[in-house]
Amino acid sequence: MSTLWSKGTQATELVEDFTVGNDRILDMRLAKYDVIGSLAHIKMLESIGLLTSEELETLTAALNVILKEIEEGDFVLEDDVEDIHSQVELLLTRRLGDIGKKIHSGRSRNDQVLVDVKLFLKDEVLKMREEVLALFATLQSLSEKHKDVLLPGYTHGQVAMPSSFGLWFGAYAEGLADDMYMLAGAYNVTDQNPLGSAAGYGSSFPLDRQMTTDLLGFGSLDYNVVAAQLSRGKSERAVASAMGAVALTLNKLAADCCMYMSPNYGFIKFPDELTTGSSIMPHKKNPDVWEIMRGNCNRIMATETQISMLCSNMPHGYHREFQLLKDILFPSLELIHKCLQMADYMLQHITINTGILNAPIYDYLFTVEEVNRRTLEGMPFRDAYKTVGIEVNEGKFRYQGASGKANGELTPADLNHTSLGSLGNLCIEQINQKMQKAADWK
Repeated sequence: MSTLWSKGTQATELVEDFTVGNDRILDMRLAKYDVIGSLAHIKMLESIGLLTSEELETLTAALNVILKEIEEGDFVLEDDVEDIHSQVELLLTRRLGDIGKKIHSGRSRNDQVLVDVKLFLKDEVLKMREEVLALFATLQSLSEKHKDVLLPGYTHGQVAMPSSFGLWFGAYAEGLADDMYMLAGAYNVTDQNPLGSAAGYGSSFPLDRQMTTDLLGFGSLDYNVVAAQLSRGKSERAVASAMGAVALTLNKLAADCCMYMSPNYGFIKFPDELTTGSSIMPHKKNPDVWEIMRGNCNRIMATETQISMLCSNMPHGYHREFQLLKDILFPSLELIHKCLQMADYMLQHITINTGILNAPIYDYLFTVEEVNRRTLEGMPFRDAYKTVGIEVNEGKFRYQGASGKANGELTPADLNHTSLGSLGNLCIEQINQKMQKAADWK
């Protein structure tokens, strides 16, 4: 296998297979960013006299050809080439001769990989931001559309107090706003340029690190060259943590949808083509999409722990284990994108059921409302609570604040929930503003 670091000896095939693993396959996702990093690096090299202007022009043109090949799907990692960095340099040397060998001056594969990964992760986080915003918009639209439809709330799995579809959809929307802050944090951790740190101890070349920082669009540098190498695994963990926050929100939403689709609840429906059937029971409409999402979100939430364990117990500097970060993180990135897109797609086709509260099981849903009504009329709260409790135990309880309406006919306007964020005051605009603030970064 062709390696940049070869000094005349070759590893055995067994060693190569064990140490390379899936790295060659995963590296293909970094190909574009490797070329982008090299374009900035050679421009900097020319500015400090390590390349002539003619060499810069020649190398830039050749790298742009490779970049086009990557974007058009014509770029391949050859069987005997170790990694994406080797492949790019090999192509340049084939096409340009010895000029192609000059692009590695002043850098190591360590800072080269760090740059590639950080540029890749920045784009991935920005993509997540757009997907979160799309799902947020759908949830907020549903919250507004169904704000007047009551829904039973549960605690401990038991019927508790009145909720609403507006409150339910809006809760997940605001949860995504919190997750957006996590994405912003991950982006800021990643948005620091390690290029020029080389193997972790800098270079005796007079590298202009601020120039490459500006050219590559990084917000700042990893200034200390040792700290730049210490960031290996830190950016990945920050992104995994942010993904985990989003996944937790989606996991709970998926669990709710699985439960609410059950005929025992019957709160929501989806078109038949978005559910699956049974091989033996013709009536079944299974929530397979939400179940797979729930499971995948659990896998995504485990990513941060895997990264933490992988990066523990190592002194500073590079260690080969870091290569395995891609095996852990990249599949989870694919999953979070799919889950966000699918959640948005499913919710765009949701149907809610009305009149849910007419079922006898919800006769006691309004006990707290009745306690509060009697308290407002002058009865001490503890006495009102005890009196209503006795009526429930004796099977005599009837909610008296509904002006003769059946439970299923009630709307939030019939209840006295007016405080911020409650049934009658969903704060949809305030949540929109919260998300705008949370998403205002880059």
